Amino acid sequence: MSILGLRPVAETERQLAPDLARGIMLLLIAVANSAIYLYDRPYGLRQHVVEDGLTDRVAGALALTFVDGRAYPMFAALFGYGMVQIWNRRRDDGEGRRILRRRSLWLIAFGAVHALLLFSGDILGTYGLVGLLLALLMRASDRTLLILAGGWLVPVAVLSAGAYTMPHAAYERTMFWSLELSDPLAALALRPLEWLMTPAGMTGVLTAALLGVWAGRRSLLAEPDTLVRRFAVWGPVVGVLGGLPVGLAASGFLELDGGLVVTSFVALHTVSGIAAGLGYAALIALIARRIGEHRGAVVTALAACGQRSLTCYLLQSVVFVALLPPYTLGLGGHLGGAATIALATATWVATVAAAEVMRRRGMRGPAETLLRRLTYSR
Repeated sequence: MSILGLRPVAETERQLAPDLARGIMLLLIAVANSAIYLYDRPYGLRQHVVEDGLTDRVAGALALTFVDGRAYPMFAALFGYGMVQIWNRRRDDGEGRRILRRRSLWLIAFGAVHALLLFSGDILGTYGLVGLLLALLMRASDRTLLILAGGWLVPVAVLSAGAYTMPHAAYERTMFWSLELSDPLAALALRPLEWLMTPAGMTGVLTAALLGVWAGRRSLLAEPDTLVRRFAVWGPVVGVLGGLPVGLAASGFLELDGGLVVTSFVALHTVSGIAAGLGYAALIALIARRIGEHRGAVVTALAACGQRSLTCYLLQSVVFVALLPPYTLGLGGHLGGAATIALATATWVATVAAAEVMRRRGMRGPAETLLRRLTYSR
């Protein structure tokens, strides 16, 4: 059967909540990714640099509590939610699965190029892998999705604790070594290996994506119910309670004694980040519901950014690579945590402005256009 019936969603058909959530989420990703570029200092928990000044220590504590390990689960939930929307426009199960599989494979290819040329902490490849699995589970029952999502939390906790508490992880870089090398060719050679290692530190995205599929079947972002309202409150609360100990410890405000205690809090930080990401998405869904059709200039621009999230995500890497690594301007060796967050925010604002310009000119994001052409090539 032809796949001509499966077309990209027109802008007038799009829901506000997912686009608004993606637009806001890109700020969190910018803050999280920019911190990875800092170097020439000792490293603490979750590979965050150890800061000296009070302002930078506070900034680091806030980033670890509210952002680190929270942005990618949020995007993963939106990714799963979006796959359901594509699936619902299928002509038949086989056709829908082929579209989802082709899109996921191209996401892996996009991620490989992104990692090789710019940023080995790329998340596109991981989402592509998750997408291949979700394509096989689109006909699975809700019970199966929830059991898989809950059961996967155990390896998430174990793997994350192991990755961030391994020997030397508390005082030197144990991942993304290319970001502290001054030789661009040596950094280029390391990035493919680092990219292949990235999914091990992003295991929580599978649980979030599975729950995103479950939510997408109920259109919970478009039609928030009591469950969404509860997630909007308790998700961020759990995220703060689970992330604060590591945030305070990594910033020097709290001392965690004993290897088991540190390991437990690192695992809790990761698992609670999934709850936080889901809670952020639920909170934005409620805000979008209240906004309705009365969108102002800011909401319109944020939604435009969300519609072009792939392009804006890649643009962030272009800016960070131009400014932060030692083989370019080397600002990552000098900026503190607060200044880096300011840079990340300014970069995000610039991408929002660029997305709004594209919207006004009737342009899709270049990366989105290419992905759609490759996915719907026939």
